Amino acid sequence: MKTKLLSIKLVSITSLLFLIGVQLTNAQSKKRNKKSIISYPERMYSSLEYRSIGPYRGGRSSAVTGVEGKPNLFYFGAAGGGVWKTENGGETYENISDGYFGGSIGSISVSKSDTNVIYVGGGEVTVRGNVSSGYGIWKSLDAGKTWIFAGLPKSRHVPRIVIDPNNSDIVYAAVLGNIYKPTPERGVYKSIDGGVNWRRILFSNQHSGAVELVMDPSNPRVLYASTWRLNRTPFSLNSGGEGSALWKSIDEGKNWTEISLNNGFAKGTLGIIGVTVSPVNSQKVWAIVENKDEGGIYQSDDGGSTWKYINDSRALRQRAWYYSKIYADTQDEDIIYVMNVSYHKSKDGGKTFKSNNANHGDHHDLWIAPEDNQRMIIADDGGAQVSFNAGTTWSTYHNQPTAQFYRVTTDNSFPYRIYVAQQDNSTLRVNHRSSASGITEKDWEETAGGESAHLAIDPLDNDVVYGGSYGGFLTRVNHKNNSVRGINVWPDNPMGYGAEGMKYRFQWNFPIHFSKHNPKKLYTFSNHVHVSENEGQSWKIISPDLTRNDPEKLKSSGGPITQDNTGVEYYCTIFAANESPLKEGLIWIGSDDGLIHLTRDGGNNWENITPPMMPKWLMINSIEPSPFDPAVCYVAGTLYKSGDFKPYLYKTSDYGKTWSLITKGISSEHFTRVLRADPSKKGLLYAGTETGIYISYDDGRSWNPFQLNLPIVPVTDLTIKENSLIVATQGRSLWILDDLTVLHQIDKNTINQPINLFKPKDSYRTQGSSTKKTSLTQGANLPNGVIVHFNLTDFDDKKDSLALYFKEQNGTLIKKYSSTDKEDKLEIKVGGNTFVWDTRYEGAEVLDGMIFWSASFSGAKAVPGNYKVILEKNGITQEQSFEILPDPRTEVSLLDMKRQFDFVNLVNASADKAHKAINNIRILRKKLEDFEMIHKENKNLNTLLIKAEKLNHSLSQIEKALYQTQNKSNQDPLNFPIRLTNKLGHLNQLVTSNDFPPTDQDEIVRKYLSKEIDEKMSEYKKLITEDLKSFNKEFSELNLDYLTLNLN
Repeated sequence: MKTKLLSIKLVSITSLLFLIGVQLTNAQSKKRNKKSIISYPERMYSSLEYRSIGPYRGGRSSAVTGVEGKPNLFYFGAAGGGVWKTENGGETYENISDGYFGGSIGSISVSKSDTNVIYVGGGEVTVRGNVSSGYGIWKSLDAGKTWIFAGLPKSRHVPRIVIDPNNSDIVYAAVLGNIYKPTPERGVYKSIDGGVNWRRILFSNQHSGAVELVMDPSNPRVLYASTWRLNRTPFSLNSGGEGSALWKSIDEGKNWTEISLNNGFAKGTLGIIGVTVSPVNSQKVWAIVENKDEGGIYQSDDGGSTWKYINDSRALRQRAWYYSKIYADTQDEDIIYVMNVSYHKSKDGGKTFKSNNANHGDHHDLWIAPEDNQRMIIADDGGAQVSFNAGTTWSTYHNQPTAQFYRVTTDNSFPYRIYVAQQDNSTLRVNHRSSASGITEKDWEETAGGESAHLAIDPLDNDVVYGGSYGGFLTRVNHKNNSVRGINVWPDNPMGYGAEGMKYRFQWNFPIHFSKHNPKKLYTFSNHVHVSENEGQSWKIISPDLTRNDPEKLKSSGGPITQDNTGVEYYCTIFAANESPLKEGLIWIGSDDGLIHLTRDGGNNWENITPPMMPKWLMINSIEPSPFDPAVCYVAGTLYKSGDFKPYLYKTSDYGKTWSLITKGISSEHFTRVLRADPSKKGLLYAGTETGIYISYDDGRSWNPFQLNLPIVPVTDLTIKENSLIVATQGRSLWILDDLTVLHQIDKNTINQPINLFKPKDSYRTQGSSTKKTSLTQGANLPNGVIVHFNLTDFDDKKDSLALYFKEQNGTLIKKYSSTDKEDKLEIKVGGNTFVWDTRYEGAEVLDGMIFWSASFSGAKAVPGNYKVILEKNGITQEQSFEILPDPRTEVSLLDMKRQFDFVNLVNASADKAHKAINNIRILRKKLEDFEMIHKENKNLNTLLIKAEKLNHSLSQIEKALYQTQNKSNQDPLNFPIRLTNKLGHLNQLVTSNDFPPTDQDEIVRKYLSKEIDEKMSEYKKLITEDLKSFNKEFSELNLDYLTLNLN
């Protein structure tokens, strides 16, 4: 009995200890988890900025408008790039939505009664495979300077907004809604209080939204609307069916009549419908109709009561879901326009058409000025273009940084080039920096593949590029030889067929990449893994089908009216793949139908490592093997094409045996397309989402926005090169965050320090410049020099002083910049600060107003090597070393650069000496002239006046020998010969045009000119030490009430 009781007591004690242990373990676990969350305030890195590099080559737009009576004012909405405005007729555009909203734009409307009032609807109507949804309606009361949210947050796609011409608070919106699943947030909505409240006034069904909305220009009570049954899935696009219809209201939307049922209209299944009303004769109505047997243009002469089928041309209605827009001319009732691949113009009411093109194809929207039918703006797959002659000529679209890119990669050239494929255009390789002042068309060129390409650069020759496109199209381009070769894995063109018609299923955006370990091994991916080691001459399959291969999802896309098979909807394909940078043959594969596979032996064996908790049909959009641990991999997936906008990021630390979801901190609808791991700092991750970028400092356990100055835009891909983050977007071209080393240096200690001077990233001695002002025509260049980032927790410009010192390694001061210095002033703010040292030593002094021809007196550029920078605030200092590297393309040695450095310093020393003398001469001459003016009538001073005049003349002659004093405007040197310091400065300009040392002739001329200057300086010194001294003595002996002339 005692033993039993003892056992019970022992068990009880053991259980108690176990419970205590569990509680302690849980507490410790919670404590560890709490400690493991790492986050840093943005003020620590707020000096960082994304740099927009373009290219300035417009991407898709489907929303344009002008303003009546303002001939040069137009607006357009980009597919993913927000709202843009031109006030010079399309010469330049400026974004006006940044800071408020962005992303995909479906409609823009300007109030006729108050042109300062603008409404914008999010979500484009061109619902192709890479479409982005919008964020409701926004409103401006000051022509786009500021914006307020104006409702309908779940509208997703708003293809048209119409404003009552007499009251800007009465507004109608055509809401297409969620294109991926049935929802009630569809139809036509009306607000009578400027967007504060909305009421749905037309609803077809949960599958069909409003796609077009037109107000009778002569009667705002009369409205026409079309509804469209549309559904897009990851593997299909369906256009048409129950719910597609044309409607009319004659009482401001209170009641609607389905006029597509009226006599003469197309019968059977309807698809998308465009409609327009003539402003000249409001009884004339046209509709362009998607219909299998009776598609085309219909006309009504009685406001839609009856219809006539007047044109069935397929050129007007091909690929109907992507176009189907029709517009009546504002001054001629017989002229109408139809948007399609070309835009088509009819002068006989739609019976016949003439095809035209703006500067890009695939046209989507048109606005014609009510008062002038020659003035218009068109939207197409290249952006917006303006015409002032009814389309005879159009403005350029090479002034809009609104390109849509899919994937991004780089090469190893200098400067390294960024490779991208632009939707609705070509592939490009773009220099990340320029030798000029910005990144222009001179800095980019077309390369391999097509608009939807992944690109792979030969590691052994960066001028050999491989690029894909839809249909399994794959090319090899040799830029040196200007040669192109098709190397399709299976060159059987599948255009027009569904996925079931392909031997190998290649997605629209199929992956291509070289092995990170074998530069001869090129991979590409269909539903299998293919490899070539002979530049595509032959391909080997090294995997089974790594997809779900679901036959129900391998069918022709389109219907019930029009088929549309371009490769976008090809499903059950490999969509993402990556090889470990640490272990050859360790390859991770992700499919668009929700599977992840792994091979550890180069394809001999494959494991299905799909996370069990992952949604079944998740599209694996990117895979990122860890640069630190071969067992670790990160996966980004999307499900938005099924109507689920949540972010999905996963991590494994054991080769896929277990996975964890790592999305804490990412907003619930910011779905994620890409995750990249920083190769220089373990645990530092970047995620690209539908609205921008997030950052994690703790290996994905938590995320914070990393938007900084990046606009709200879908981020499609990220890559890291030379400690820079390169961002590919869907609607705002390319951006670069140039210095990730700042983030590498932040830790728990730095965030508490009053000042932080970050070690500068290595810089290059190279050509190029940048401007602080944002250009509207070219990409921003990387600042040329040493970019210094520092951080201040506080700063009071009345109490505090702050300085930056740049020094040689031995401590010799090169330059000082200070918050209190007038010339070399530091502009300071609390938080992050950036200063760019141009790497120049002190140059020669140049006096205000001096005019030179082709001359430079800038300081010598630092020779590549090691230097240091010191930050001082109120006596507290921090110091960092940095290195300036030679341009890898340079043709000269460091010794040659040192010879140039010494030459420039010698030139500047001579010029500086001369210019300082000229400054003194001018002071002296002014005093002598004052003396002559005051005492010219005093005969007792004749001798002194003669001496003053002679001294003045002698000083003047010296100045004229040193500098051309007759120069008053920039081209005066063409009339008045340049003098000694100008000639010397010209030598500097010649020699510093690159890194080359001075020629022998340069040295001879420098010595000659310096000797000439020295002779004049000797004359000047004699005048000062002898003539001026004598003059001052006589002057003072007369006890005249006048300042003593001296050299000060």
